[in-house]
Amino acid sequence: MSRLIDEFLKATQSTSQPMGFRAARPAAAAGRITLIADLKIGAAGNPVDLTEGADAVLLRPGNSRPTPKTIQAMADNLPDIPWGVYLEDNGDRKTASSVEAGCDFIIFPASVRVSNTPQEEKVGRILQVESSMDDGLLRAVNDLPVDAVLIADTPGEDDLLVWHRLMIFRHLAYLISKPLILPAPADIGKEELNALCEAGADGILVEVNTGRTGGLKELRRVIDKLPPHSPRNRDKMRPLLPRVGVENNAAAAPDEEEEEEEYE
Repeated sequence: MSRLIDEFLKATQSTSQPMGFRAARPAAAAGRITLIADLKIGAAGNPVDLTEGADAVLLRPGNSRPTPKTIQAMADNLPDIPWGVYLEDNGDRKTASSVEAGCDFIIFPASVRVSNTPQEEKVGRILQVESSMDDGLLRAVNDLPVDAVLIADTPGEDDLLVWHRLMIFRHLAYLISKPLILPAPADIGKEELNALCEAGADGILVEVNTGRTGGLKELRRVIDKLPPHSPRNRDKMRPLLPRVGVENNAAAAPDEEEEEEEYE
């Protein structure tokens, strides 16, 4: 299994209190949000320094189309954490080469062909969706053979976490039962990060600023100081829809004897 997906699963599992006098074994990863660094392939600087503090690294194509050799060279310089690639086109050569190089996960938009996504169980498959998609389509993701979901919206310079944006994230958490990854700026504060956790984020994707070394390390300190969050209960978060059953129909239908008495 993918190391990144395994971390998501561990973080969403709660540890039950054992019976008797034995002390409960704390789940260190329970409720801990995962930090994924979004690093452009060929970016200037030492990849180890740029991604310090991250739990995983996403290698994203820059201005030029990367070759399998370029991806391999970039991956060799990364720290010992899960790394993945972004599949932005339908070329499967790059994906196959990345899997052979030790790629742990693939992130791909919904427009990518199914046959061009990896089929290996050890590679995590993360589907990128638009928050503006119809609710029915978003619910359909729960039945697809993907391991996690990334929201496509990317924050800009002035795109702060306003209440409306938080409402959208919360709505998506209600609809999607798989691990949810949300975009976040590198300078996000403790209050906003805590709000994302409460909204149902299992992970955040943060773009690496090559001109600011140590940015992710500072963000790691903020994450480590967050109060513990209970794992997202996906069953409880699913919206309850009104159901019309036999009992409801029987209760709503008038009694036949009462109708006959009225006519008499």
